[in-house]
Amino acid sequence: MSEPGNEGNTAGQYSRRGLLHTGLAASGGLLVAACGGTDAAVRAGQSMTTTPTAQATPAQLTAAQAWARLVEGNRRWVSGDLQHPDQSIVRRRELAFAQYPFAVVVSCIDSRVPPETVFDQGIGDLFVIRTGAQTIDRLITASIEYGPVENGTPLVVVLGHQRCGAVQATVDSIEKNEHLPGNLGAIVDAIRPAYEEAHSTGGDIVDQTVRSQIVRTAAALEGDTVLAGHVRDNSLGIAGVYYNLDTGQVSVLKIAGFIPS
Repeated sequence: MSEPGNEGNTAGQYSRRGLLHTGLAASGGLLVAACGGTDAAVRAGQSMTTTPTAQATPAQLTAAQAWARLVEGNRRWVSGDLQHPDQSIVRRRELAFAQYPFAVVVSCIDSRVPPETVFDQGIGDLFVIRTGAQTIDRLITASIEYGPVENGTPLVVVLGHQRCGAVQATVDSIEKNEHLPGNLGAIVDAIRPAYEEAHSTGGDIVDQTVRSQIVRTAAALEGDTVLAGHVRDNSLGIAGVYYNLDTGQVSVLKIAGFIPS
């Protein structure tokens, strides 16, 4: 990977989650006791109260540290030296009752760009939101906000890619004046500003639109009412990145809220 040269009561949020997890564990134990007797209740209580390892607790990473972890994972993907971390039965059990991903990745739905593979990560490592050409609306933005606001996730990455089908369809629709069927027209509407911006720059219109869409989406999240406060207080970084289908490499187009190490 190439290097670039709400306010909220966090303690209260974690406290509420802790009470919720405790309550669920307690009610689960009572339910098993009612259904399976004392021995079943003891076994259920033992399984539910097993102390998770440090991997399942908040990593307390900075945005720069989270970014460095993604950089290293992408290097492994590019070279083929994959580790497939956090994909064991032990890891699954550790995360059964809690999760603390270190990054939110907003990516395209394209099957060739799965974030966990591109960055060589495993379960519990990433919140992933996928839409056509990483377009966002109010509901999707709310899903993106969840990580930084509720879990203290320090990094949001907008991941666009080379030869994006959604962008190609948008370009064709606009230039041929053809309407796409069903709700696909909403994707065209969402990408149109990036197309118009790219049209004035010259070069390959599809690739330029992809890059413009990445930067515009990252900028929109940086300006989001909730996320902007976290960027200002240095608890959140936002990166807009471009994925090369040919090489597997991710390169940076936009960075906000942190300086990569």
